[in-house]
Amino acid sequence: MGAFLAAVAAGYESLPKQLRAIARYVETNRARMVVTRITDVAAACAVQPSAVTRFAQRFGFSGYSELQALFRKAFSDGAAPGASYTERIRTMMAEGELQSSPGGITRQLLLANQGALEECALHLDDSALGRAVSLLHDAEHIYVVGVRRSLPAAAYLTYLLEHTAKRVQLVSGLGGTFAGQMRAIGKKDLLVAVSFAPYGKETRFCVRVAEGRGARVLSLTDSAMSPIARAATVTLLVKEASAFSFRSLTNTMCLSQGLFIALASRLELDLDQAVDQGAID
Repeated sequence: MGAFLAAVAAGYESLPKQLRAIARYVETNRARMVVTRITDVAAACAVQPSAVTRFAQRFGFSGYSELQALFRKAFSDGAAPGASYTERIRTMMAEGELQSSPGGITRQLLLANQGALEECALHLDDSALGRAVSLLHDAEHIYVVGVRRSLPAAAYLTYLLEHTAKRVQLVSGLGGTFAGQMRAIGKKDLLVAVSFAPYGKETRFCVRVAEGRGARVLSLTDSAMSPIARAATVTLLVKEASAFSFRSLTNTMCLSQGLFIALASRLELDLDQAVDQGAID
């Protein structure tokens, strides 16, 4: 399935508008593709079922059934524990076990995040993670940007990286100063862009500046078809849990910790000695 998704991402720009919508849906709803009917995919993408068939054929499948078989094979035999957690949540809600009480609400959020963590661990791209750590290691100056929902993750990653000897800057854009804060980025620097749908225009601006200056870009985003991913040197895909229409940042925070610890290991940084006692939370 990884080869198929990589092919979709590589060919995304050349796809017609309708097929782009299908590509985004398929990439962001991998677990659902196991049981989703062609008519449901078409309705979600506001296209005709024939467009879904054309999409499948575009990437070498005879039709939608053969494409769906790829997803079913990948997620068979318990390969997608996150899906079982989703079903568990739905069952508990249907049976009234998750009420609107603070405890019920919190448990639903915890269950959703538990499933998302399991699925994230299953689909973790070790090769991309290794390349991401190399980018961090080789950069002279690391810029980190994330706005609105992504800001806490960007701020936390900046905090972690500040425990190395690297020059690190959070591009906060305070007072509308995104352009000023990005002005000095150069070819030996790295921009870490954290952004999820609908992809903040300020983050997209920073990515364009970095790209124009020849700097490398590490993106943490939710789709290989996102504008952040398409311009990136390396992309780390992060799928978060959602409950009560509230999207979590649990996986993104864990990924930030993983990047920092891996970088610290590469730098041979002794976490017990490099900073004052208790400085890393």
